[in-house]
Amino acid sequence: MRYACLLILTTTGLMQAQDGAALYKERCASCHDSPAGRAPSIDAIRQMTGQAVYAALTNGSMKSQAAGLSTQQLLSLLVYIAPVGGANAKPAFEKTCTGNAPLKAGASDWGGWSPSVTNSRYQDAQATGLAAADVPRLKLKWAFNLGPVTMARGQPAVAGNRVFVGTLAGDVYSIDAAGGCIHWAYKATAGIQSGVVVGEANGVPAIFFGDRSAVMYALNAASGELLWKTRPVEHLLASVTATPQFYKGVIYQGFSSIESALVADPNAICCSFRGSVVALDAATGRTIWQSFTIAEAAKPVGPGKMRGPSGAAIWSTPTIDEQRGALYVATGNNHSNPATETSDAVLAFDLDTGKLLWSRQFTRGDAYNGGCSAHGRPNCPDNDGPDFDFGQPPILVQLGGGKRALVMGQKSGMVHAIDPDAEGKVLWQTRVGVGGLLGGSQWGSAADSRHVYVAVSDVLLHSVADAAAPGGHRIALDPRKGGGLHAIDLKSGKIVWSAGPAKCPATQAICSPAQSAAVTVAGGAAFSGSLDGHMRAYAATDGRVIWDFNTAREFATVNGKPAHGGSIDATGAAVVGGIVFVTSGYNQFGGMPGNVLLAFSVDAK
Repeated sequence: MRYACLLILTTTGLMQAQDGAALYKERCASCHDSPAGRAPSIDAIRQMTGQAVYAALTNGSMKSQAAGLSTQQLLSLLVYIAPVGGANAKPAFEKTCTGNAPLKAGASDWGGWSPSVTNSRYQDAQATGLAAADVPRLKLKWAFNLGPVTMARGQPAVAGNRVFVGTLAGDVYSIDAAGGCIHWAYKATAGIQSGVVVGEANGVPAIFFGDRSAVMYALNAASGELLWKTRPVEHLLASVTATPQFYKGVIYQGFSSIESALVADPNAICCSFRGSVVALDAATGRTIWQSFTIAEAAKPVGPGKMRGPSGAAIWSTPTIDEQRGALYVATGNNHSNPATETSDAVLAFDLDTGKLLWSRQFTRGDAYNGGCSAHGRPNCPDNDGPDFDFGQPPILVQLGGGKRALVMGQKSGMVHAIDPDAEGKVLWQTRVGVGGLLGGSQWGSAADSRHVYVAVSDVLLHSVADAAAPGGHRIALDPRKGGGLHAIDLKSGKIVWSAGPAKCPATQAICSPAQSAAVTVAGGAAFSGSLDGHMRAYAATDGRVIWDFNTAREFATVNGKPAHGGSIDATGAAVVGGIVFVTSGYNQFGGMPGNVLLAFSVDAK
């Protein structure tokens, strides 16, 4: 029985859904309603493909939870879980713009994870359209409801007069940058947690993105018409977290996986996924090359069901080195033993062939998976972490005198600078955080010509009693731990200034000062979001907070339905043409849910 069975399930009626709800509460809710560690939330599971959910229940990591269920009961559970997608599904919102205003892309866009292929997340004064004196005058211009989701996960991309954003419901929107109306909407077959990148296909402006089931898409940027889609990786549990990179007619995409979270089941086989980066022809979707972060495929190791090596996922956008014709990626930890030399590392690949040129590892022996945080520690490797992988890309910067560096923060709490012209020789290392499973620097730093700006997560979770929660407890954020922003000199690694974390008000039920989201530098300011729901702008000269907006509230929106902001995590601000675009809402690990895209301009003009 395969994915086709799920299409039949949609007609089996309310009774099965009710039965499925009872089964879910009995067998699944204790882990997935209040997820700890890397266990996925029920919202995240609902963004998986039906095939992946079915495989996990019948022959994968959730097999023990489904043990003893009849076929009818299993189908009822699948009806209740109800993965999104399907050939006839529609986006939450349809076109609202009147007329057919043409797409006007330009050189001053924010076309992906960063305006440049160096991943600096820096926008110069001309493209920003904001002077330093303008930033304190930013006011809300419009708000956009992202639909029935509890997490705003995708990085907005801006091309001329359009904003492109995907959602965890699988919707992709082309939104008018000035007024917020919808030019077109598209429905993918699975949820989208990455950003989109703007490029072209056969001379036509196009956007490219991947979904949670590792399917890649190309859409006509002007009309939303599907140009092609493909799944270039074989592993069933592969996924796309990173925004793709577009460069000279090629899409470069790194792949992650949900395998690490699902092996908390003691009957699961751990582990077989290995990270990879794929180069795709932007015009056709044809695979040009695929290179793995681990050279050898997983095989049985030792007694029992363990397999390895595995892991070393790519969670962030590849960085392009035009000078050397190279592509750089930062990798995650291993999921199982044996640990490899390419986990927790920066890898350099040849841009044209995918050949591995060199690698530089920063944490050795880092084998960790979701089982290490679960009761009984099923499938946890003997060396157990410390889970100090990279969630952000290396930034390629110029140091002057022909010298260059790759700079990136790590979950260990360290910031590293290495020489791309000397096979990753370490130039300097600076500590900014404590580090941990959700610690150190998480999703992205930013750099201008002098400094790299690094935000600190250091999230701390604890369990609190809650009679309404499964098992009588829920995961909560520690309001006293985490946060802070640092400006570091690119040449020396010395901290130039530090801005301390904000204090959580006693009246706010859910709060953390942690700054896990990606940083953006534009208009003489470093923009940094926080789990407390605030987006703040810090003066690039000395770290003073010059603008502060609390997004954790309800908004009237341009597309009709009220939306709510919450914690800000993962992605950062996109700043272009005098407008600052921010998504808000992130309920993983006890954060505040939300579903809003916000646009700010000077005096809301």
